[in-house]
Amino acid sequence: MVKVEIVEEKEQDSRSPYSSPSSSRTSSSVSLSSVGSELDGEESFYERIVALADIIPPTTRQSISTKLGNTVGALKTTGKVVGNLVWIVTTSALLIGLPLALVLEDEAKIVQQEKEMLAQQQGAQMLAPPGSLYPQPGQPQNPPKSPL
Repeated sequence: MVKVEIVEEKEQDSRSPYSSPSSSRTSSSVSLSSVGSELDGEESFYERIVALADIIPPTTRQSISTKLGNTVGALKTTGKVVGNLVWIVTTSALLIGLPLALVLEDEAKIVQQEKEMLAQQQGAQMLAPPGSLYPQPGQPQNPPKSPL
């Protein structure tokens, strides 16, 4: 756990070049607050960002710019490759998959019709007696013999 203590400055430390009398400290903070409030209305967000360029050294700015440019280039390339792959898969599915699905559906319909016809023939055979005047489906029809 961290314990924070406020340390009071002593008068002996006034010999240090970094120390300042307490009155100058308060006056500088007051002046900074008044300057900050004056600049808020005059300065835009863009101007503040542009002003940050002076704070960052040129080598660091160049490094950031290079890395950002490389990242953007990689994202563009990746997006283009992914877009091409999606296009290839989509057109392949439409050109190959759709006709294949339609053919399979037609084949299933034909098989279903064949099953229904077979069921009808079996039902007719079960209902018709063996010596019936009506021929069974699938057998040639013999004309009745005339008594002449």
